[in-house]
Amino acid sequence: MKNINHRNQNRARGFFAWLMVLTIAAMPLSALAQGTRIVAPKNSYSVRDDVQAGQQAAREAERQLPLLNDREVQDYVERIGQRLVSAIPSEFNHPEFRYSFQVVNARDINAFALPGGPMYLNRGMIEAARSEGEMAGVMAHEISHIALRHGTAQATKAQKYSILGGIGAIAGAVIGGGLGSVIGQGSQTAVGVYFLKFGREYETQADILGAQIMARAGYDPRDLARMFQTIQQQGARGGPEFLSSHPNPENRYARINQEAQLLGAVRSPVGNTRDFQLVQARLRGQGRAPSMGEIAQGQGGQTGGQNYPTNTRRGQVAYPSTRYREINSQLFRLSVPDNWRDYAGQNSVTLAPEGAVDQNGVTHGVILGIDQSQSRNLRQATDQYINEVLQGNPYLQARSGYSRTTVSGRAGLATTLSGRSPATGQNEVVTVVTTLLRDGSIFYMNYVTPQYDQRNYQNAFNQILRSIQLND
Repeated sequence: MKNINHRNQNRARGFFAWLMVLTIAAMPLSALAQGTRIVAPKNSYSVRDDVQAGQQAAREAERQLPLLNDREVQDYVERIGQRLVSAIPSEFNHPEFRYSFQVVNARDINAFALPGGPMYLNRGMIEAARSEGEMAGVMAHEISHIALRHGTAQATKAQKYSILGGIGAIAGAVIGGGLGSVIGQGSQTAVGVYFLKFGREYETQADILGAQIMARAGYDPRDLARMFQTIQQQGARGGPEFLSSHPNPENRYARINQEAQLLGAVRSPVGNTRDFQLVQARLRGQGRAPSMGEIAQGQGGQTGGQNYPTNTRRGQVAYPSTRYREINSQLFRLSVPDNWRDYAGQNSVTLAPEGAVDQNGVTHGVILGIDQSQSRNLRQATDQYINEVLQGNPYLQARSGYSRTTVSGRAGLATTLSGRSPATGQNEVVTVVTTLLRDGSIFYMNYVTPQYDQRNYQNAFNQILRSIQLND
């Protein structure tokens, strides 16, 4: 979709000149603790250091790992993850942390977590689990590493040997430990592999706290023990990658089951749910996923996996991140996926992923702007704006009437345009949302995506609309 040149450009230029990026706020949740008392290890780094190191490492991970392109699977894993996060005992619940859960399109049975909240769960792990409870057990274990701040605690140990320095070095170590040869290409790789392979003490802590989190979330903690058995059995056919980076303490299964007894029976625990069965069937129907070794060799990552939509004109465009950052101006503030860039125009701003914007227009993203209307009636002002859009993009046609919506607590209208884009040769869908500003001008938001990608971007578009606050 091409952007439209509107009247009153000087005002629009001034408005968008105020645009600035802010940081993401974390969302704390808590639950009561019981069972074995756990003391977090000594840590000379601040909680903010965890967040900074984790975000830096996550950006690098998401550049090099093939994230699964399946919104239904992603939403399901996110729901389970947030359910577990809500059960973290209050003493380990850091408000600065922002937990997120991504599925990697890799068949290896593996998972890893980064300081401050990002977690990555291989598709192979989900397919290997025998129930939702087993999958949740792995997630609870990884959440425990985050909550107990084991990554920076390991870096604290490393300081004794003057090996690790600032946050960048910690992030390098985390990357090296979590991803090995796939993304650990920096000077800290060997250090990371050594220090992020948690020892028996940290693994036992994560097992115990993971069992407690599971019980509070309504899962049977014994499913965590069963999952380690599943990993060993499945790994025998292709290498137990998870256990290679998570050393197996002696009597691990017995210790988890002992903790389950201390916690008491969970009433009607969540087990093999229908949603889990549907997700497994969905994954198994998607064909063979590449191995991490193939991804490292470029034989199944971004080009061979299913993590990116196909943009026939511009190549690959990443899907929206599940982490958001805040954008603030004097007229509005809103949240956008943190892997989207700001593209400021003369009279508008476009928020979009890399590769989605060039001189020919926008294929994925959101265009925001102001149009000077000749009417203070929202319907008439929107009609005028839609006519301008159709004139500037003659391949588009109106596909629906107006529906009512809300924009920052005020009345808004939404309508859908579509047509075959001459830039990509693909059917394009543009959802136009409008509302009136107090001076009578119209504020618009155009959500643009190829039709085949519409579902994968809908959650991000909905989040942007919910988050926007107008300050006129």
